[in-house]
Amino acid sequence: MTAESDLAFDPWDPAFLADPYPAYTELRERGRVHWFEPTHQWLVPHHADVSALLRERRLGRTYRHRFTHEEFGRTAPPPEHEPFHTLNDHGMLDLEPPDHTRIRRLVSKAFTPRTVERLKPYVEGLAADLVSALVDAGGGDLLRDVAEPLPVAVIAEMLGIPESDRAPLRPWSADICGMYELNPSEGTAKRAVRASVEFTEYLRELIAHRRAHPGDDLVSGLIAAHDEDDDRLTEQEMISTCVLLLNAGHEATVNSTVNGWWALFRNPDQLAALRADHSLVPSAVEELMRYDTPLQLFERWVLDDIEIDGTVIPRGAEIAMLFGSANHDPAVFADPARLDLTRADNPHVSFSAGIHYCIGAPLARIELAASMRALLERAPTLAPAEEPERTPNFVIRGLEGLAVEV
Repeated sequence: MTAESDLAFDPWDPAFLADPYPAYTELRERGRVHWFEPTHQWLVPHHADVSALLRERRLGRTYRHRFTHEEFGRTAPPPEHEPFHTLNDHGMLDLEPPDHTRIRRLVSKAFTPRTVERLKPYVEGLAADLVSALVDAGGGDLLRDVAEPLPVAVIAEMLGIPESDRAPLRPWSADICGMYELNPSEGTAKRAVRASVEFTEYLRELIAHRRAHPGDDLVSGLIAAHDEDDDRLTEQEMISTCVLLLNAGHEATVNSTVNGWWALFRNPDQLAALRADHSLVPSAVEELMRYDTPLQLFERWVLDDIEIDGTVIPRGAEIAMLFGSANHDPAVFADPARLDLTRADNPHVSFSAGIHYCIGAPLARIELAASMRALLERAPTLAPAEEPERTPNFVIRGLEGLAVEV
């Protein structure tokens, strides 16, 4: 175990945010678990430990199914943050069995391989249209013009959100996701609360409309489950599920797209190989998600004492699993700092693992592959127009934009 004062890990340092991977190397070399005082968390940097802990039932995304705040040694969130926590805490990502099992079983009906495969022509057509518009304009912002609108449109289409209502979706999502960063500010919390209230009100109205006028969309399907199934959803669970699907359904895809293309631009040999052989797209998607991981950290509460390498981590503590570090662990990935689009054995943890494995992973892969193929085919000379700026975030890693020319 290493004290935080001895670590190079600093998630608020712009230099660290620009390239956290050297610090991860130090963390892995110095031990399997490290106490980080600024966030009161135990950092876990090794792939084997992260992979095992994601499946460990002594850990949980919540503790409220077993303990009160007081019993767990925690303080309840401030009352003024309640709208965010009500929205967040009823989504399956932040629930444990049996509630997690019940909700995931119902939602998974919309993410069967057959259902996702049926979306493929729509995704590919939309990706082609977005890239064609980018080419016709002579370039633009890859994030704004392709990476962002594609997954937002796909998940909104699945949910049955009309096109005219989609403009606020990404801003709402961005404000809510701000609360997932380490030690969010009060300003971040206020924006998240406002977005939670507005998004909840919108979805409550949409659910009421779909109850009166059902369609073949996911919201209508959740209403049917709410009204008919023994494992029914409450209305709050429906609302929280829709928000989770939107947030998780596009944040990772947006950031994987821009992180991935920026990595390709900085590795011209790999970009040339990809342009010469489009059959590399599936392995490229996996390698780019590993190489610059969109979700760098994932947290778990310790429900029962657990030991890591001789260090007992007590009940009530919080563990921060470093996905970005795990994805660069040389014990698993040969020459991990090298981008290798032909990497065959690639057990990255970017989609998590265990019961909280990303339910939308198959759809995300289709979206990432569709936009990549469209850019390779329709913008074969795509190049950066300027150096991009990183977002000031650590947990959700991305760019402010990616200006490109064609």
